[in-house]
Amino acid sequence: MIDAIEHNLKTGIALLDTVSEQQYRNTSVKPYHASIGSHMRHILDIFDCIFCGLECGHVDLTARKRNQLVEQSPAMCRAYFETVLEKLRKLKCEDMNRLINVSDDLGLGMITAKYTLAALLIQAHSHAMHHFASLGYIVTNLGLELPKEDFGFNPTTPKKMPKTCPRTYMNKRKIK
Repeated sequence: MIDAIEHNLKTGIALLDTVSEQQYRNTSVKPYHASIGSHMRHILDIFDCIFCGLECGHVDLTARKRNQLVEQSPAMCRAYFETVLEKLRKLKCEDMNRLINVSDDLGLGMITAKYTLAALLIQAHSHAMHHFASLGYIVTNLGLELPKEDFGFNPTTPKKMPKTCPRTYMNKRKIK
């Protein structure tokens, strides 16, 4: 699991290698006017929340650091990625079935639920992939090239859609 998450997070570093500082900060793309930097910082902040709460067994997903320097500087973001990846690698020795209290605000106040470490990492990974998709939209609308053809696609997305309509394909597909 850790290797897969690391592999997919490294696509974020690949994106950093393809954009200028000005492009990284650009907020001109509608409808949300979010920059590449703001998405990158947000992705990494979720992982950071996990690392900060593991020792005490309580992760607060609202306790994001929101470091504005990371949003403005691709170099700072790269350093943040490296820190996150280093901490992620150290989790290889952890019990993935360990229970952790996870708190978040879903819009009507804070709630806390028990997650396994594995479930929490899967959620953080899925969250990152969702933001990579948004980044793909931003990068394309800025007229830039994506670092990989499948950047922003969830690894489970079929590489080539069948000629039948997607709904028919999904209905015929066996879910295991």
